[in-house]
Amino acid sequence: MPLRLIFMGTPDFAVPTLLELVAHGHEIAAVYSRAAKPAGRGMKLQPTPVAQEAERLGIPVLTPSTLKTPEALETLQAHQADAAVVVAYGMILPKAILDAPPLGCFNLHGSLLPRWRGAAPINRAIMAEDTESGVMVMKMDVGLDTGDVAMAERIAISDAMTAADLHDALAPLGADLMVRAMGALERGKLQLTRQSDDGVTYAAKIDKAEARIDWNRPAHAVLRHIHGLSPFPGAWAEIALDGQSARIKILRCEKVARSGQPGDLLDEHLVVACAEGAIRILELQRAGKAPMKAGDFLRGMPLKPPLRFA
Repeated sequence: MPLRLIFMGTPDFAVPTLLELVAHGHEIAAVYSRAAKPAGRGMKLQPTPVAQEAERLGIPVLTPSTLKTPEALETLQAHQADAAVVVAYGMILPKAILDAPPLGCFNLHGSLLPRWRGAAPINRAIMAEDTESGVMVMKMDVGLDTGDVAMAERIAISDAMTAADLHDALAPLGADLMVRAMGALERGKLQLTRQSDDGVTYAAKIDKAEARIDWNRPAHAVLRHIHGLSPFPGAWAEIALDGQSARIKILRCEKVARSGQPGDLLDEHLVVACAEGAIRILELQRAGKAPMKAGDFLRGMPLKPPLRFA
């Protein structure tokens, strides 16, 4: 018998899991998502990607501001779900909610736990120069991503990968993993393994203050910093354009075997020196403008030495 599930999720990352659960015959009793926010030029209220998909599928959507009230617990229990699936929901689930579904609450997390518990595992894995990432299905407890792990899938992180690239690779991988986990749960065959106490790291939420590029680091660290923050919030540096300081976000780059003073532009092809080695900028964005390939940018604004990125 397919499971009767509550699905809790908010951003694009969670949508493939919702769709896969539906496609595999599980009954989604209700979807919980964050409340709609003003967005776009008209600042109209925009439902979350998960809420939009649920509405399209005809699934009831709830957007409570808290789950800590007796009323919230009563509402959730009324769905009579076997289990809850949680993917990037963005709200803390109190113990009463975690204990409500008979089979438990299961979270899809975008890291190889216990590495990168917390809010920004995809960004942090890239920024820390990790060579691999992955997704894990975990039975939730009251700790921060501390629950027992059911299943995992791994993926290599290449130097060419941005946070957006890794996000887009992990989302379908995670959807498939959660469907397999729920299938095993349905059959009573889901096995749980306690997380190790070794290698615990925390993926703190990205702070915009981290986004300025430090050219006094080796090229590989600079590249991973740039890619880990691409596209949002975007790693940035300042250059002098038309006699004024302009902020440039760098969205994609590659390492090159060049050297010079950190921050110096080394040629007319957007090669910038780091403490060791250099990077070539491949995609960038000026404030208030759309992202551009380096070639398109240079056609409109040729840059040549001497010029310094600060």
